[in-house]
Amino acid sequence: MAGQKQILYRDAGVNIDEGERAVERIKKLARGTFNPNVLTGIGSFGAAYHLKGWKQPVLISSADGVGTKLKVAFATGRHGTIGEDLVNHCVNDIAVQGAEPLFFLDYFATGKLSAGVTAEVVSGLARGCRRNGCALIGGETAEMPGLYADGEYDLAGFIVGAVERGQLLTGQRIRRGDVLLGLPSSGLHTNGYSLARKLLFDVAGYKVSTKVKELRCTVGEELLKVHRSYLKPLRALRKARLLKGAAHITGGGISDNTPRMLPKGLGAEIHSITWKTPPVFQLLREIGQVPDDDWRRTFNLGIGMILAVGEQDVAATERILRKLKERCWRIGRVVRLASDASPRVAYL
Repeated sequence: MAGQKQILYRDAGVNIDEGERAVERIKKLARGTFNPNVLTGIGSFGAAYHLKGWKQPVLISSADGVGTKLKVAFATGRHGTIGEDLVNHCVNDIAVQGAEPLFFLDYFATGKLSAGVTAEVVSGLARGCRRNGCALIGGETAEMPGLYADGEYDLAGFIVGAVERGQLLTGQRIRRGDVLLGLPSSGLHTNGYSLARKLLFDVAGYKVSTKVKELRCTVGEELLKVHRSYLKPLRALRKARLLKGAAHITGGGISDNTPRMLPKGLGAEIHSITWKTPPVFQLLREIGQVPDDDWRRTFNLGIGMILAVGEQDVAATERILRKLKERCWRIGRVVRLASDASPRVAYL
C-alpha cells in the first residue's frame, strides 16, 4: 500500500549482517580443524569428506547436547568451554564402540545473534575438534526471535567416526569374571545439571560467584569444568587388543550406563569404596539429602568411563594407562545374573 512503512527482516528480529559476521569468524575457526580429507569449506550447502585409507569401514554416528549446563554458561558469561564439552561428549560416545572421530557438525540456535558469543562457543568446538583429531566441517547457526530468552542459546553436536568392521567394540567378548576399571571424571561433565542447579542455587542459595570451601573454587568454576575426552586411553587399549568393552558414564550414571556394554545375562558388581568420590558429589548429596539410588543414577560420582578387561590383562592395561599418565581404579567385576529380575548393577 502507498505510504506504508517498509519492514525489513531485521525488524522481525533477524540481523543478517550480524549473522554474516558470525559466519566469517566461524570459517576461520573451522579451517584450523581441517585435514586433507575435507573437500569443501564452510559455506557450501553440504560438507564433503573423503573417506580413504579404510578397508572395511563401519561408520559410527552420534548426536548430543550439553543439557542445562548451558544455564551456567549464561549465568557466568563464560562461553569458551561449552563447545569443547559437546565435542568431547560426542567423541566418547563413539569411541566406546572403537571408532576414530572423522568429522563434526554443530547446531547453534539463539533468539538474538551475537557474533562475539557465537565465536566464543565455536572456539570451544574448534579446540575440542583439534584435540581429538576431528574436522569441524559444517553446521547451522539459527537466529529465531521469540523462541529463546535474551542472552540464551541452544547447542547440539553431530559426530561421525569410523572403525574397521573386525575391530568394532560390541561388548560381546565380555565374560563373567572380567575386571571393571574406572577412569576419573573431571566433575559433573554434562549430566545431572538440572538437579545440581536446583540444589546449589535454589536450596543452598549459592551464586555462581560463591566460593565453597569443599570445592576449593567458585560454584561456577566447578560446574564449568570441561567434560573429558577418553579417546587416547581407549585408542591405546584397543590397539593393544586389551579392551573388551567400554561404557561412557553420562545420564543414568554408573547404574544405567554400565549395562549398555554387557551381554545379556551378565551384570556388574561395583565396589564403591575403591575410589574417592569428589567433593562436589558429596556436597550435592548433603544439600538435598539425595537417596543413594537417585544419586548414583544422576551423577557420574567421579567415574567418567568404565573399561572391561580380562583378569589376565589387567596388569598390561594398567601399564599402558600409566604411560599415558591416566589414573584408574579397579572398581568391580562382571558377574552372571541370578535371574532376569536381578539388578544389572549391584553396589557392594
